[in-house]
Amino acid sequence: MTFDAAITLGVLVATALVLVLDRFPPIVVLGAAVVALLFADVIDTEVALSGFSSPAPATIGALYVVAGAATVTGTFASLVDRLLDRRRPLFSLVACTAMISSVVPNTPLVAMFAPRVVRWCQRRGVSESRFLMPLSFASLLGGVITMIGTSTNLVVSDLIVQAGQEPLGVFDITIVGLPVAAAGVLVLSTIGARLLPDRSPGATDLTRQAREFQMAARIDAEGPLVGRTIAESGLRALDGVFLAMVDRHGADQSRSTALAAAPDTVLQAGDVCCFVGDVGRVLDLHDVAGLTSLERAHLLDAVGPGTDVFEAVVSPSSRLLGSSLRDTEFRSRYSGAVIAIHRADGQLSGQLGRIPLRAGDVLLVLAGSSFARQWRGHADFSLVAAVDGASPVRRPRSWLVLLAALGMILVAALRFTSLFEAALGAAIVVVAGGALTTQEAWRAVNVNVVLTMAVAISLGGAVAASGLAGDIALLVGEVDRLGLGNVGLVVTVMLATIVLTELLTNTAAAALMIPVGLSIAVNLDLDPRLMAVSVLIGASCSFLTPIGYQTNLMVFSLGGYRFSDFARVGAPLTLSTLVVGATLIPLVYG
Repeated sequence: MTFDAAITLGVLVATALVLVLDRFPPIVVLGAAVVALLFADVIDTEVALSGFSSPAPATIGALYVVAGAATVTGTFASLVDRLLDRRRPLFSLVACTAMISSVVPNTPLVAMFAPRVVRWCQRRGVSESRFLMPLSFASLLGGVITMIGTSTNLVVSDLIVQAGQEPLGVFDITIVGLPVAAAGVLVLSTIGARLLPDRSPGATDLTRQAREFQMAARIDAEGPLVGRTIAESGLRALDGVFLAMVDRHGADQSRSTALAAAPDTVLQAGDVCCFVGDVGRVLDLHDVAGLTSLERAHLLDAVGPGTDVFEAVVSPSSRLLGSSLRDTEFRSRYSGAVIAIHRADGQLSGQLGRIPLRAGDVLLVLAGSSFARQWRGHADFSLVAAVDGASPVRRPRSWLVLLAALGMILVAALRFTSLFEAALGAAIVVVAGGALTTQEAWRAVNVNVVLTMAVAISLGGAVAASGLAGDIALLVGEVDRLGLGNVGLVVTVMLATIVLTELLTNTAAAALMIPVGLSIAVNLDLDPRLMAVSVLIGASCSFLTPIGYQTNLMVFSLGGYRFSDFARVGAPLTLSTLVVGATLIPLVYG
C-alpha cells in the first residue's frame, strides 16, 4: 500500500467514525474528508472539484423540480387514498409506490405520500406503523428499476464515466432492477406484512396511533391551580396525557428544580408541568384553565383563524441537529413555536427548549397556515404536514407534469439527448407551464442532497486516484480463488456496500465502492457493469436500519418504530435482494 493510499484509508476510517456518531451532517463530514486529502496532497484540485463539475448533481436537482411540481399539483396524492381503499391495501400501496418511484426521486415521493397514509390510517383506526415502513421500503425498491429513481444511481453512473466507461442509460439496469423490486414487493406484502409491528394501543384512541409527545405548560400566577395538589387539580387523571414531572421555577434556569409528579405535590405559581401523551390530547391541554403553554404566548398571538398545527420531521442535514430549540431561536427563524417533541425511542427529559434535537425527531409546530408552504422541501425538514389533514390547494396542471415526466423518460431512453438535458428540459417545462413558481422550484431542490452528491463523487475520485481502490480490489479479488466465480464476487461487493450504506449513507457507500468495483473488474477482466450494478443495488436497497436512507428516517418517528423493527422487517428483504441480484447480475453482465 502506498503512502497516499494509507492516508486515504485513515481519512476514510475517521470519516466513518464521525458519521456513525451522527454529530454532523454528512455533507460536512464528507466535505472535510475531501479537503483533508487535498491539503495532504493526496489529490489535486481537479479531483477535489470533480463532483461539482459533474452533471449528476444538477440532474437530481432538475428531477427534484419535477417532483416538486407533482407535489404542488397533487399529481399522485389522491392516488394514495384509492390504493389504500382496495381489498389488499398494503400490496396495492407498495406495488404502486415502487413503480412511481422508478421515475420520481424517492425522498420527495415519500414526503408526498406519507401524510396521506397517516390521515387514512387515522380515519380507519389503523396503526400507521403497518404502512409507513413499507412505503419507505417500496420507494427504495422502485429506485433500482431505472437510473432516475434515486440520486445514488446517478452517482454510480457519473463515477463510471470518470473511469472512462460509458454511462448507464435510463433502462440499462431495469433487466436486473425490476426483478429485484418485484421480489421485494412480494416479500414485503407477505412475510414482511407478518413481521410489521403494530404500535397502536387501540383502547385509548381508535382514530389515531398514540405517539408520545412532550409538552411544557406553566401554572398561571392567578389561576385556579395555584395552591392545589396535583391530585386535586385533576392533572393526574387526564385522558391520554401523563404529567411526567414538575419543574419548579422553570423560567429561571439557574434555580430550576425537578420534582416528582406525586399526587400530593402542591402546585405553585410559575411551576412548569411537563406532559407526555397523544398529540391530540396534548393539544387539548391548551383548554385547561390555569395552564399556559410556554411556547404559545410568544408566537404571533397564534390563536384563531390562520393558525394551524404541523408535524415537521427533522432531516439528517438539518441545522437543528445537536442544538436545542432555544439555541437555534426556532420561533424567530421559522415563525412557529414547537409545542411538543416526539422521539422514536421516547428518551426525552428536561425542558422542551433545552432538548438537543436529533435526525428523525417529530416537532409539533404551532404556526401560521403558510408554514407548510414555506418549509416543505427545505433541507431542515424531511417532511412537513398539517395535523388536521387539510389538503392544500392544488393547481390544475397535473397533465403538464405527467407529459413533462414522460417526455423526459422517452427522450433520455432513446438517447436523443443526455439524461441531464432531458431532466433540465422537463424542469423548465413545468415551471414555464405554471405547474409551480420559480420560487417554489428553488425550494423543491434539496440543496443538501445535491451538494452531498457532488462531494461524494469527489471522494470517490480520491479513492481511485490515491490507489486505495486498487489495493482493496486485490483483497476482494481473492474471493475469485475460492471458486465461487462471479456470483461470489457479486455477493461480496453487494454485502460490503450494504454494510457501508447502513453505517454511512447510501451516497457515500456508492462513492467509496464504485472505484473498488471497477478495479476488481479491470483485474479480473470483467464487464465493469457487473460490479457497478452490484454496488448500485447494494447502496440503494437499505432496509436494515433507519439511518441508512433518508426515507427510512422520515417514517421512523412518524410510525413510532423501534430501531430493531427495521432489522426484523428488512432482513428478508435484504436476503431476497441478495439472492435475486446474485442470480441475475452475473447472467446479464457476466
